[in-house]
Amino acid sequence: MTPPTDSRDRDPELVRLGERLKKIRDYLNMSQQFVSDSTGIPRSAVSDIERGERRVDSLELKKLARLYRQPVAYFLAEEKDADAGEYSLAGLPRALSQLTDGDAKTVLEFAEYLTLRRAAEREEQDAGGNAPR
Repeated sequence: MTPPTDSRDRDPELVRLGERLKKIRDYLNMSQQFVSDSTGIPRSAVSDIERGERRVDSLELKKLARLYRQPVAYFLAEEKDADAGEYSLAGLPRALSQLTDGDAKTVLEFAEYLTLRRAAEREEQDAGGNAPR
């Protein structure tokens, strides 16, 4: 059987999954060859997956999610514009439970710092400054 050559012929879920995988790989500045070497998935298969032309088995998706440090649920989310950050935050309580009290306090302080920094960036932007980083 010949694989589909037109995106209209492809399963929309496979296309969406492939786009998310490619977006994260590009963001992390990883080559398809690096992904292949790190996961054992052939480079040509990584390419086919990203184009939505090949199905991904559960073990492959687990390997990719682990390499990309994203939860599998993000890649499988049905929302078209799913936010990887939201899915990463879903695992925060479990991650925090493994920290010492001092580490948890440091995480909280960093979250407060990020909130204050974002507020300062918005103020700067509202005053005609640069866009947020």
